[in-house]
Amino acid sequence: MSEDRNSFLKASWVNVASNVLKIGVEGVLGLAFGSLALMADAAHSVADLLASAVVLVWGRFVYDDPDASHPHGHDRFEPLAALFVGGVLVLLGLKLLYDAGHALLTGPKAEYSAILVAGLLVALVVRYACYWYTVRVNREVQSPSLHALAADSKNDIYTTLAAFAGVAGMAFGYPIFDPLAGGVVSLLVMYQGVDISRENIRYLSDGAPPADERARIEDAIRSHPEVHGLHDFVAYYSGHVIEVEFHAEVDGDLSLTEAHDLETELRKRVREIEPVSDVHVHLDPAGLGEWKDAIERSSATTAR
Repeated sequence: MSEDRNSFLKASWVNVASNVLKIGVEGVLGLAFGSLALMADAAHSVADLLASAVVLVWGRFVYDDPDASHPHGHDRFEPLAALFVGGVLVLLGLKLLYDAGHALLTGPKAEYSAILVAGLLVALVVRYACYWYTVRVNREVQSPSLHALAADSKNDIYTTLAAFAGVAGMAFGYPIFDPLAGGVVSLLVMYQGVDISRENIRYLSDGAPPADERARIEDAIRSHPEVHGLHDFVAYYSGHVIEVEFHAEVDGDLSLTEAHDLETELRKRVREIEPVSDVHVHLDPAGLGEWKDAIERSSATTAR
């Protein structure tokens, strides 16, 4: 866990540093030459910087142990941080779209310079390197926050390419390409923000994992040789991890020690499946059915 935490922090700092560098390069050049495409891309990176800083501060709490105020751990901090990323991107995209529309109506005022191309090349290399590193780290860490930042870095590559199109238009005598590129950037930003938000709302609302994930967990339980049936199976997200609850039907003549050992085996077997975190097991004697059903049958028999 300590190794994952260190990797998470390194990747978060890389995202912060790459955004600072990109903002500095594109912001200065955009203001100097009046390029809306560069200023829009730099503004996007301001939101990225804020988002990566929030992930750095909030996301690392997931590695803290449960305490009195958070007895089930801190797993929800990561999707909360990722949801913040998505919300900021949606709002920023709307602002950029407005600015692009305003520039199209009033007329573009950007001036072309080869320095703009050099600045965009620097931004492109920096963000691609950040994307590659974040994805590489997240293969081991499996963090929703880093996944959101990696997606954002990838989105930055597309927005920078769109800014390239705007600068290329200016180079060939079509300055209107600059606000058009800014509009494309805004749409890409909003799309990514909605996608990130939708995914992490599911994590925060105790949504069910995909059907194939649930089937994989059920198969692991049913494949145990001492399990004769399975009911009341529930799997749901708690943060970005999955919690599982189920009743397993077993032989009714097991001793208390044997039942305890079997419960431990089942819990261990399910927890080995990523990203399962906690498992709640209830053992039922095979053929008895639900305890509530047994009580109802007993009450009916007594009444007769």
